[in-house]
Amino acid sequence: MDCVNPPSYRNDTVLPLPMEVRADAIAVDAACSGNPGRMEYRGIDLATGQQVFRFGPVYGTNNIGEFLAIVHALALMERAGVSKAVYSDSYNAILWVSKGKCKTKLERTPRTEQLFGIIARAEHWLATHRYSSPVIKWETKRWGEIPADFGRK
Repeated sequence: MDCVNPPSYRNDTVLPLPMEVRADAIAVDAACSGNPGRMEYRGIDLATGQQVFRFGPVYGTNNIGEFLAIVHALALMERAGVSKAVYSDSYNAILWVSKGKCKTKLERTPRTEQLFGIIARAEHWLATHRYSSPVIKWETKRWGEIPADFGRK
C-alpha cells in the first residue's frame, strides 16, 4: 500500500486508508511481549486517528487481547448508541467473538485469575447484547499494518 497522509481522494479520514476500508470504524489490535506475556490492546478511531481506548498491560496472550479489544469496541459503541465497523487483523479473535467464547488455552492460575474475570465479563456481554456493528477482517497483506498496531514487530 502506497498512501499519502491523508490521500487526496479521502475526505473522511486523516489516516492513509485504502478506499475499500471504511473510515467510520474502529481498528483494534493487541500486543504481547512473549506469548503468554505482557499483553495490552487498544482501539483507534479510523476517521480521526485518535486512540479511543487502551487496556493493559496484564499477563495474557495476544489472541485474548485481540478478542477483548473487539468486545471492548462493541460495548463502547453500544453504550454510546452508535454503530461503526470494527476492524481486527485476528481471524481467531473474530471467530471467538462470533461464537461468543474466548477459546484460549492459557492456563488459569492466580497470575491469570483477574484476566479470566475480564474474559468472563466479555463473554457475558456477548451473550446478553445484540450488536449491529460488523466485525471485519483487516487484510494486512493488502492494506499494510492495522492503524491500531503497536509497531513492535
